[in-house]
Amino acid sequence: MEQQHQQTSQNPAHAYHEPPQVLTTKDLSYLNDMLSWNLLAMKKAHFAAEHCQDASLRSAFEKCGQMHQQHYQQILGHLNTNQPTQNTQQMM
Repeated sequence: MEQQHQQTSQNPAHAYHEPPQVLTTKDLSYLNDMLSWNLLAMKKAHFAAEHCQDASLRSAFEKCGQMHQQHYQQILGHLNTNQPTQNTQQMM
């Protein structure tokens, strides 16, 4: 795997300029993990902000939670763009 990454970075002809048209099971699993991590981090930051006495820490936790919420929304936005409706519905 490391060799494949090195070959891709050394040879720009193999670099991806656009996402692939098909997502593998591994790709979907990783995307699911990214969404889960961001959602959990957002919830934890919100919980910490609610239970924090220090205003500066509360503000930092809220900012952190907002950042993870934005990341979550960005990932969903990427998944929803150029989504083939017929093929996706058939697979589900």
